[in-house]
Amino acid sequence: MAATGFAELLLRSAASGHRPQEARPESGSESGSESGSESKQAASLIRRRIRDRNHPDLLWVEPTYLHQGNLLTASQAAAAGIKRKSPPRIRLPQIRDIARFLSRPALESDRAVVVIEQSDRMAEAAANALLKTLEEPGHASLILMAPNQQALLPTLISRCQTIPFRRLNDEQMAQVLSQTGHSDILQSSEVLAIAQGSPGRAIESWQQLQALPPALLNQLAQPPTSRRAVLEAARDINQALDTEAQLWLLDYLQHRYWQQKLANATHLAALEKPAATYWPTFSPD
Repeated sequence: MAATGFAELLLRSAASGHRPQEARPESGSESGSESGSESKQAASLIRRRIRDRNHPDLLWVEPTYLHQGNLLTASQAAAAGIKRKSPPRIRLPQIRDIARFLSRPALESDRAVVVIEQSDRMAEAAANALLKTLEEPGHASLILMAPNQQALLPTLISRCQTIPFRRLNDEQMAQVLSQTGHSDILQSSEVLAIAQGSPGRAIESWQQLQALPPALLNQLAQPPTSRRAVLEAARDINQALDTEAQLWLLDYLQHRYWQQKLANATHLAALEKPAATYWPTFSPD
């Protein structure tokens, strides 16, 4: 969500600075009113184009899976029913796409904008390739979003301006989620606990929750009470979900059980120790 706001700010300011002189409104109350209306319409249009990822001066990059020679985002892989054991990464071909995108002049603004989501998931070769672009971005702004700055190469961090974000309190979270059409999330205390004051993370977690098989959620509504139940649950989770979804589910269930006051030391030990025998191991691509 923060990246969307930054992209909108950059593209709006760049576009307004390139309006033809004859197109600018004259002074006066009527023209001023028309100007305000036009400005709101332009802002709404840019916001919608950013949301739909169809602005010609914006390139949005997110981690991908490599499947049969094609790069698929997590949402594309889920839609295609593709399950992977390793998490998605920002890959070298995507960095080359960024270089090609920035090699042409912006069409509607005086600068291009590139947003790299979860840049802490950048493969080392991709990170090294990005260094040159960061050193000489031309008429462009690159936004690297990372929940953990320390996971980035120090050479990347040294070429960027760091903008820290603070957690929102409960009232601020409710306001942001309601204004963005995600008020349903406020009914899930587990998702809000996972979000830890981040509206973007709350939305991502809510989408993860909605993507889980309902039968699996019903099965896990209560913590398993026997070793056999734990092993059966671990087996079903392993068969139904990829590794990333499994790790998120584990976080969700811990919050759920703790908030329901159903989990005690015995339950947690029973859940974690036998499940470890079923939990898959993976290594990065």
